[in-house]
Order: sequence, then structure tokens, then C-alpha cells
Amino acid sequence: MRLVKSFAFAAVLLLSSALSATAQSAREDIEAALTKFTDAFNSGNAAAVGQLYTEDAAVLPPDGKRVDGRKGVEEFWQGAIKGGMKNLTLKALEVEESANLAYEVGAFTLDVPSKDGALSTVAGKYIVVWKKGDDGTWRLHRDIWNLGAAQ
Repeated sequence: MRLVKSFAFAAVLLLSSALSATAQSAREDIEAALTKFTDAFNSGNAAAVGQLYTEDAAVLPPDGKRVDGRKGVEEFWQGAIKGGMKNLTLKALEVEESANLAYEVGAFTLDVPSKDGALSTVAGKYIVVWKKGDDGTWRLHRDIWNLGAAQ
């Protein structure tokens, strides 16, 4: 009986540490993807930004129409870059994972041009649903944001 209890306890510890490592890994992978996103956006590479999304991704911009598909998402971000938006920063505030899906709540800042061309910094918040592909890569699947303080 004592052996069974010891085995059960060891199994619970092993399982909980494996689950913890998986959640930690998802956050680390998503934070690494955020770095790739900001680097690509800030260097003007909308194609690289688009590759961070799933094939059937959707972005839901504030006061704008939903944009579907990786190609549409890439074109959306190309328009933002050509429109003079720059110096994007992203910060994950929360990341929760379940199986091959995760959600992230975060904050951003971005420099946007006014009609006279002067840049002003805006801040906002976002939620992204991430989807883990068969290759083990986390990609943005649904992306929505708006302006205003994150907390």
C-alpha cells in the first residue's frame, strides 16, 4: 500500500511539473513570436508579419472591417506600415494555454502619423487567440485591439 501511495504521489508530481513546463513554454514561445512580430513590423516587413498568423487567421481592427486569411492580414499590415505607423511595442500581460489554443492579453504602443505628418504615440490593449500548428509553432489566429490603457 505504501508503495502504491508513493507511486501515485510521484506520478502527480511528474504530471504537474510537465503541465507547468508546457504552460511556461507556451508563454515563452508567444513572447518570442511577439519579438519577431515587432522586429518585422518595425523593419517594414509585412510578409514576415503575415507568416506569424495561421492560414485562416482574422484580424478585427477597431472601427474597421474584419480581415480574413494570411494574405489579407499581410496586406492589412502592409497598409499600416505604408501609412507611416512605426515603433511598435508589444507586451504580454497574461497568457493561458489549453491544448493547441492559447489566449494572450497584452498592451501596445505605436507611433502614428497625424494629417500634418507629425508622429504621436498611442497606447492600447489587445487580445490574441493563438493556435499551435502541427509543426509545434504558435501562430496568431484571431487578433483584436483597441486604444486606451491596458490596466
